Amino acid sequence: MSEEKIIRIDMETTTDHAHVGNDKPILCLGIESSCDETSAAVVDSDKNILGHIIYSQIPEHQKYGGVVPELAARAHILAVDEVIKLALERANKTIDDIDVIAATAGPGLIGGVLIGWMTATGIANATNKPLVAVNHLEGHALVPRLKSSSATDSATNIDVEFPYLLMLASGGHCQILLVHGVGKYEMIGQTLDDSAGEAFDKIAKMLGLGYPGGPIVDSRAKLGNPKRFNFPRPLCDKPGCDFSFSGIKTAARMLLDKTSQDEIDENFINDFCASFQQAIVDCITNRLTNALKDDRVKNAKPKTMVVAGGVAKNSAIRSAMEMLANKNNMLFAAPPMNLCTDNGAMIAWAGIENYKQGNIVHEPVAPRPRWPLTEL
Repeated sequence: MSEEKIIRIDMETTTDHAHVGNDKPILCLGIESSCDETSAAVVDSDKNILGHIIYSQIPEHQKYGGVVPELAARAHILAVDEVIKLALERANKTIDDIDVIAATAGPGLIGGVLIGWMTATGIANATNKPLVAVNHLEGHALVPRLKSSSATDSATNIDVEFPYLLMLASGGHCQILLVHGVGKYEMIGQTLDDSAGEAFDKIAKMLGLGYPGGPIVDSRAKLGNPKRFNFPRPLCDKPGCDFSFSGIKTAARMLLDKTSQDEIDENFINDFCASFQQAIVDCITNRLTNALKDDRVKNAKPKTMVVAGGVAKNSAIRSAMEMLANKNNMLFAAPPMNLCTDNGAMIAWAGIENYKQGNIVHEPVAPRPRWPLTEL
């Protein structure tokens, strides 16, 4: 794939953290290919993103209303070499300058995971450099620690220290986790059916708004009345921290089926999105409120509440969680918007964090389509 065909996203670099001391910072090349982005980044242990390239496959998948695994795998094959080359060029580094290679080894669409992982394995073997198998979810979980002091959003400029309470929400996952350290995750609550990101995508598809649905629903919700439609809040009247979003999605489908096409105008869509989004937000804050009362969380005494994953870009969720954190005398942290969705920088940073712990590959690793954080 030629450089002209690479859709460049996230080209910003951060070099705000001057290295202190005589020790040379660790340089990691991170490779991400678990779904519909092919990405590579060069990150150092001083939290500088030196080079970062994302090739987005959204144009290939939009016509189908979602990710087609076979098309995604093919696009990864065509893009991965060029994306790595561009990331190194952006960082003004060669592969000889890199200290450690990291790549997603799961979970994700197995075709894409295999391509990124085998590419990283080949580079590591050819250069005799250490290799880190990164859990994609841990990439999301740890990236809020890759703070940027130049960011204008205070939530992205927090020193996130262990332990912290994490809301990990994406198109495939929705979990509340107590993060004790690198590789140390305790499940507090999780979805029993759909993820929040999946719910947003399905609603956008029902309304014919396009893909990916989350950002579209968020933007339309800002123009609407969140009280016009009364969607259910599953499990919010019950104890515990688990989620259920399928009932909200079903209620939305039933409402649309009962509504004539003449009634579905721009105001209807905006109000629909606002009401649906508010139901999701209420479920998340309800479950997090319960999590703060959980003995495991109370005993750990986390100082920071963190949101990460693609759904962390949602403005209403970020705002509600920040209010909840402030109410409970906690800091609130979130990745910069350009590090919420899948990206190579989070994999490189997770690679550095794991490398510091001695977590490198000594034997062949089989990529995994499913890999819970609690199994690290």
